[in-house]
Amino acid sequence: MSSKKRSSAAARGSSGRPRSTSAASGPATSGSAQAGFAAPTSTAGRLALLVGVLVLIAAVVIATDFVFGAISNGSGTAASATPTATAAATSSQIGVVVQGNGGHWTNVTADQLAGMLTHKDFTLVNVKTPYIGEIDGTDLYIPYDQLAAKASALPANKGARILVYCRSGAESAMAAQTLLDLGYTNIWNLDGGMSSWQASGRTLVQKNR
Repeated sequence: MSSKKRSSAAARGSSGRPRSTSAASGPATSGSAQAGFAAPTSTAGRLALLVGVLVLIAAVVIATDFVFGAISNGSGTAASATPTATAAATSSQIGVVVQGNGGHWTNVTADQLAGMLTHKDFTLVNVKTPYIGEIDGTDLYIPYDQLAAKASALPANKGARILVYCRSGAESAMAAQTLLDLGYTNIWNLDGGMSSWQASGRTLVQKNR
């Protein structure tokens, strides 16, 4: 058989018919279809990823809001407790603080002084001049204008509580300032002096001073 005839036979194939090129194009068409299905799958994956990220962000925001809400409530509770504690501390104290030069002293009423005398833990000083009597329980009589000169008679401890009084409260206020000048830090004064003491129904005693 000549070479021309062999070539013709090979071209027809086993069926004796010429081979069609459409078979070769078939797989290409199938591949294109597969590629077309792959694109939606990839888009769906990205969409699912985006949804997951959004859900995660929402969870973080909710958790953060919860944490800050808890902190805020705790701070509110502490803040509301603070005024109560402060009010309790203020109500447990007696007297009115008076600012002096270089410090302060505390003014008390006759009733408050009477209560303090029931558990006396201070030095009671009559500073009225001239002497007209005194409150029972008085420890020292030192005229207000002689306090500095007779400072040795006062407690050596500068932190010791000293309560001064006079007839009206004017001279004892000057005495309180003198005590500040001497370095004392725990000074008290009877507001209204012996006049307020007697007005409250209490009496004075007379001693040889």
